[in-house]
Amino acid sequence: MSQLTAYLSGLDWSPLLISIISFFLGIYAARKVVKAGPRIKAVADGILTLPMVLPPTVAGFFLLLLFSLRRPFGAYLYDTFHFKVVQTWLGCILAATVIAFPLMYRNARAAFEQIDVNLIYAARTLGMPEIKIFWKVVVPAAGIASGTVLTFARALGEYGATSMLAGNIPKKTSTISQKIAMVIQDGDYATAGFWVLVILIIAFLVIFLLNIITVKSIKHVSRW
Repeated sequence: MSQLTAYLSGLDWSPLLISIISFFLGIYAARKVVKAGPRIKAVADGILTLPMVLPPTVAGFFLLLLFSLRRPFGAYLYDTFHFKVVQTWLGCILAATVIAFPLMYRNARAAFEQIDVNLIYAARTLGMPEIKIFWKVVVPAAGIASGTVLTFARALGEYGATSMLAGNIPKKTSTISQKIAMVIQDGDYATAGFWVLVILIIAFLVIFLLNIITVKSIKHVSRW
């Protein structure tokens, strides 16, 4: 039991928090972009999607330039609010969120653009308030759950940007991916194998859950 507790305490739970943050930010950003004009939509979509196509180390480099204590913005945050991002657990969350966020945003935007407006009109006819329509009609119909699952999977495997911004400090900023690389360098293949097995199990469960969500969303669609 104590060994299981030690394993659980050693797990990196940040992907769960990243998924929650990306869920709300992705939905908010997608809703705003869908309602924006063509020019604003093109620019905003490019900016919000950019971390998905950039190498993670490049995104981490820009974050490091922005939040470094040697840079004006990073120094201002630390001097004014004692807010430090570089080489902290907060840096892990921020870096992984920036990398994983575009998956949630793109999925939510595509889903919002495919919503049947007749569902919205029907809900309004029944007297539902707009906020309830959004969470009870739009979000379930949009299939945003699949974007959340993909966001979690991307956050779980993030390495490059996190290493650039937060470093690899054991028991402080070390993620599972970083831990695997670190123990392999030390020649500890047994520990590396254990964490690889953990990642494989989680990855399989993520894919299994994604398939279940997809099947449920298209179960009424006729197939050829």
